[in-house]
Amino acid sequence: MSKSTIGDRGIRAIASLRWLAGVREDYEAVFVREWSPYLGAILLVVISAVLVASGLFWGVFGGLKLWGDWFNNLIGLGPVLGIKTELDSPLLHRISLMDITLVIGAFCAALLARQFRINRPPKLELLTGALGGMLMGVGASLAGGCTTGGFFTPLTFASPAGWAMWAGLLAGAFLGLKALLWVMENISWGTAPPVVSADSPYRRYYPLLGLFVLILVFTWAVFWFGSDNQKLVNRGIIILAGFALGFVLHRSRFCFSRVFREPFMTGEGTMTKAMILALALGIPVTSVLLQKETVDPYLAIPATFWIGSLLGGFIFGIGMVFAGGCASGSLWRMGEGHIKLWVAVFFFSWTGSLFSAVVKRWDLLTREMSLDLVEVSKVGQQVFLPEVFGGWGWLYLLSFAVLLLWYLLVRYNEATEKFTVL
Repeated sequence: MSKSTIGDRGIRAIASLRWLAGVREDYEAVFVREWSPYLGAILLVVISAVLVASGLFWGVFGGLKLWGDWFNNLIGLGPVLGIKTELDSPLLHRISLMDITLVIGAFCAALLARQFRINRPPKLELLTGALGGMLMGVGASLAGGCTTGGFFTPLTFASPAGWAMWAGLLAGAFLGLKALLWVMENISWGTAPPVVSADSPYRRYYPLLGLFVLILVFTWAVFWFGSDNQKLVNRGIIILAGFALGFVLHRSRFCFSRVFREPFMTGEGTMTKAMILALALGIPVTSVLLQKETVDPYLAIPATFWIGSLLGGFIFGIGMVFAGGCASGSLWRMGEGHIKLWVAVFFFSWTGSLFSAVVKRWDLLTREMSLDLVEVSKVGQQVFLPEVFGGWGWLYLLSFAVLLLWYLLVRYNEATEKFTVL
């Protein structure tokens, strides 16, 4: 064998190694390194728009409440609370399926990044997680939704109920943070961190498991897409959308709780500005789809403006600070392996079911038709601003004025820390 032949083979081997190194670098950039929250905001708007174009919308609390209803029936409280004995399957209920696949999407993303880990918190954090979950269950029941279904989705669907909950969330996050700081400063029980276990010896195989989960989910969606049952065909869209939501939320670390908490805690406003971007894009994009009548906007607007949205948002805001995550944020962190968030979601679901039964018994959210043909309840009413204003122009003007004011306050706080509580 000539020296030139050996040299050619060596060059090809080096080129091959460089090619593999390039593939690895691209993998790290997409699946390991944290995405910008601004990219996460844009992708969330895209996924939400796909749902609206399909006649659907993003929600979380309805699925969690269903899980709580199932649990209450299991322990025998269902008849006492007036919960139906025949409940939808968690895999067929629209929002429950979206929640389940959101957790799976985050789980897949964590595996691909080798970031999945069972995270055991101190005992006190388990208690604060449970308390936070209960408060979120109460708040979401009053507001007719969580930070997704009571704040984000109503805003993109042109309802002031979202702004009312926004105000409540701001006040609740501020008070909740002050209360949590008091707990941390005055209670020493249960603060010792548990013994941290060593990394799993199978961690290097996580990406392969993540790839398997990805293939499994897509196979599941394709199988339902090919069904003769139209309901399963529609649920196939939800499988992919929920999975994508979980994946994007995990990769960008996007969390509604941080949107409202971080400016008060550290003065840092990146996540808040990402949310402002999401709304600035989501409101006009969704308005175009609504004008094409892809979905009835009233399906996503709770009859809680303004009392239920404001009060519910305030209670929810306190709860999400104690829990360490909002509704969607808790779900994607569940997929990452955080035990505290599993506890928070359990109590969120259970209390959401319990308090929803109380709300129903008190007729707080029982909808009635007013003389103006608007659905009203004891804690508010459904309001669709384009019908109030007689068009979309004033909606855009007011929405972007509030978003601009919010942005300026966040930037001012980043420079001065005027509103931080630390």
